[in-house]
Amino acid sequence: MDDLAGFLRIRRSRVDPASVGIPTERHRRVSGLRREEVAHLSGVSVDYYVRLEQGRATQPSEQVLDALARVLGLDETEREHLHRLARQRRRPAKAPSGRVRPELLRVLDLVVDAPALIMNHRLDVLAGNRLAGLLYSAPLQGLNIARHIFLEDENLYAEWDKCTLDVVGHLRLAAGKYPDDPRLASLIGELAMGSERFRRLWARADVRARAHGRKTYRHPLVGVLELHQENFALPDESGMELLVLSAAPGSPAEDGLRLLASLGEATGVPATKVDPARS
Repeated sequence: MDDLAGFLRIRRSRVDPASVGIPTERHRRVSGLRREEVAHLSGVSVDYYVRLEQGRATQPSEQVLDALARVLGLDETEREHLHRLARQRRRPAKAPSGRVRPELLRVLDLVVDAPALIMNHRLDVLAGNRLAGLLYSAPLQGLNIARHIFLEDENLYAEWDKCTLDVVGHLRLAAGKYPDDPRLASLIGELAMGSERFRRLWARADVRARAHGRKTYRHPLVGVLELHQENFALPDESGMELLVLSAAPGSPAEDGLRLLASLGEATGVPATKVDPARS
């Protein structure tokens, strides 16, 4: 999964020495920064930083973590991830085991003109409306978006490279939040075994928070659908999100979704599907 020591080692190796004012030597033997350079720039002793990277130092202060985040060039999401990894040594968080409430299923059924999904931190689809099932051309029960992108249907995602970056960054974030989740560890292992790209991206230790924005699909029946994704985090620390994929009014994507919906009515695809055991 992920831990503070491993994260520090990987991110140290990715820092360009010139970006922090260190002249680049012709025969420099290490990629990124040396441990003593990180220690000096962060204002901590070399011995203490070495113990951090070896997992022997516990409870680094917030000031030390902030200094390390600055030297390593971490953004706000990555900085929060660093602090979370440090806290996990003392108080690991349990993976949420919530269920999709019936009221949420009613909300999904009210969304009729756009694909809508409820997913957990592992990117398991817990529930979805009729258009979501038609968009993915697969039963929603048992569907995992990360597995779908890397191992099952790469062609559906018109911007596949960007999607893979987002998914790996999200799973890194989830691994930092829930390091003792065996199902998440199993998923990461499966993806690493089955996809070279996943292995390469995972080794970078990038962390990304899920965000709204454009999502473009290449659907086999209705063609390209350029949609806008909005993420709504659900309350109660459930780790679940509601995702709605909408089309701009008057756009070709809006016409495509209408056609997709009509095809679903013609074939009798059922509406909401849920697998309670996966939540």
